[in-house]
Amino acid sequence: MVKLIEIMLDEGLITKDAISRLVKSRPPKKISFANLIAEKMIDLEVVESFLAKKIRQGVITLAHLEKIEGIDIVPILKEVAKALHIEYVDLDDVEIDMKLFSEVPYKQLIKYNVIPIEETELNVLVVLDDPLDMGAQDAVQRLFPKKPIKIAIAKPSQIHQYLQRLEINESVKGLIQDIRKDLNQESSINDNEGSSAILKLIDIILKSAIYIGASDIHIEATEKSCIVRERVDGILRQSFTFDKDIFNPLASRMKLLSNLDIAEKRKPQDGRFSAKVGEKDFDFRVSTLPTIYGESIVLRILDKTKAMIRLEDAGMSNFCYERFSQAIKVPYGIVLVTGPTGSGKTTTLYGALNAIKDVKDKIITVEDPVEYQMSGLQQVLVRPNVGLTFAAALKSILRQDPDKIMIGEIRDQETLRIAIQAALTGHLVLSTLHTNDAISAVTRILDMGIEEYLVSGALVAIQAQRLVRKICPHCRTETVLPEKLLKDVKQYLPENPTFYKGEGCKECGHSGYKGREMISEVLTISETMSRMIARNASKEEMTQQAIEEGFISMFEDGVNKALEGKTTIEEIYRVARL
Repeated sequence: MVKLIEIMLDEGLITKDAISRLVKSRPPKKISFANLIAEKMIDLEVVESFLAKKIRQGVITLAHLEKIEGIDIVPILKEVAKALHIEYVDLDDVEIDMKLFSEVPYKQLIKYNVIPIEETELNVLVVLDDPLDMGAQDAVQRLFPKKPIKIAIAKPSQIHQYLQRLEINESVKGLIQDIRKDLNQESSINDNEGSSAILKLIDIILKSAIYIGASDIHIEATEKSCIVRERVDGILRQSFTFDKDIFNPLASRMKLLSNLDIAEKRKPQDGRFSAKVGEKDFDFRVSTLPTIYGESIVLRILDKTKAMIRLEDAGMSNFCYERFSQAIKVPYGIVLVTGPTGSGKTTTLYGALNAIKDVKDKIITVEDPVEYQMSGLQQVLVRPNVGLTFAAALKSILRQDPDKIMIGEIRDQETLRIAIQAALTGHLVLSTLHTNDAISAVTRILDMGIEEYLVSGALVAIQAQRLVRKICPHCRTETVLPEKLLKDVKQYLPENPTFYKGEGCKECGHSGYKGREMISEVLTISETMSRMIARNASKEEMTQQAIEEGFISMFEDGVNKALEGKTTIEEIYRVARL
C-alpha cells in the first residue's frame, strides 16, 4: 500500500501536500486510497486506472489488489481483462462443469490456483488468479492436452473459496463412484435396503451442515449439476457440487427417509425424519418442489436438545430490552413481534414466554409447526386438513380458561379479531405479524378491517426486528467506510467514528462473519399514541409522536451495533432500510 502511494507521488498523481494534510488532520487519518478519495485528494477513476496499469506491468498481483481497503476491485479487474484481451468471470454467476473438474488432479488445481469452468468444441475456459504467470498457463495447458485453454480472471478470494468447496467434493469422490456402481447393479436404489454409499453421502451432507451451524440444507438440480447449499447465519453457502446423475438417487433416498412418495415428482410434498448426528438428536423437516431441472429439496434442521434462548441473550439493546420486558409483564393486551420470515420472531416469542411463565398461570400456544417444546405450556399444533386452523384453535383455547396465549402467526382477519377480543377480555396475547417496521403494524391491522377503537384499546407494544451477522471475533479489524456510505449514515454518527470488518479466516469460513444478533425497534403504545390510533392518525404523525417519546428506529439501533464493533454498516443495509 505504502509502496503504491509512493509510486503515485513519483508519477505526480498525488502531491506531498495532500499527504501532509491527511496526516495533520485532527485526529490524524491513515494514509490510504479510501481516505485520499474521501478527502477528494484524488479521483476514483484515476486510482482504478493506476492500479490496473500496475497489474499489467507486474508491479502488483490481483491478490495484492484485494488487500486495498475502500476500493471496489471489480471495475479494475474488468479493465485489466479488457487490456489483456481476456474474460472477467464472476464465479457466483457461472456453473462449473463438474465432469471437467473430476478429470484433473485436485493437487494441480491447488498448485496453480486454477478452476476449469467449461469445455466447448473449440477450447476449455479456465480461471487463473494471475493472468501474467506464463509458467502456470503452460502447466494448465498440459492438464488439458486435447484442446487449447482460454484464460479468464476472477477475484482471487473467489477462486480460493471455490477451490475449498471443491476440496470437499474431492473427499467424496470414492463415494460417488460407489453410488454409480450401485446404480449400474440390478438392485434399485428405491429398495428398502437401498445403497449404503448414498446413505453415507447423506450422512456427510448432514454432518457438514450441522458442524458449521447451518439452519437449512438445499439440494437442487441444475442444468449440469446437483448442488448442495447450506444456510449459515441467514446466508446460503454452496458446499457440494456433484454430477447431475447423482441427484436422482440422492433425492429418492431423501424422500424414502421422509416417508414421501418417491414416484410423485410433479407435486410439492412435505415430510420429516429424525437422525442422530454426533451425540445429538436432530429433526429434519423436508420440503420438495418440482422445478424445470428436477426437484428442489429443502431440509430445515431442528435441534431437539436446543436450549431456549433467554430474552436477555437475544441480542437486544438495553433500551429495547427494557421496553419489551415491561410490555410483556402487563396483565392483558396484545404484544406483537414483526419482521420477515427468518428474522427470529418465534425465538423472541419463546424467550418472552420463558421470561413470564409461572406455575400460577395457564399458558397455551397455537403454532404451525411447534418448533420448540417447553415445559409448563400447553402447545397446540395447527392442522388445517382436519379443520384445526389458527382461528378455530383460538376459539377453543378461550374456553380452556387461559391467562396468556401465544399465537404463532396472525394470517387473517378472523384470527386477528379473536386475538384482539381475547386481549380486551383480560388475556395477554403474544403473536407475530409480517410488516417491515413497528409503526406499519398499526396500519396493517387497520387495513385488515379491525375497528380503530378496538386496536387502540388492545395494543400494548410492537417490536420489529431483523437478524444481522456478527463480525467474526477471530479476524476482526478496523476499516474505513466508503465516502457515500459514510455520508448516508452521518446523522447517526459521533465525531471520528471507528468501524470494523472481518478479514475472513478458517473460523468463519472466510466470510468475515460468525453468528447472528438482533437489531430491533420497540413501539410502546402510550395514552397519546392510543388516542392517535383511535382517530386514525397518519403513519407520519404516529412516527413523529413515537420519536418525541424516545423511539429509536431499527436502522439507528443497527448503526449503534456497528459502532460497537458487533456488525458492519453493509450488513445493516442488507436487512434494514434507512
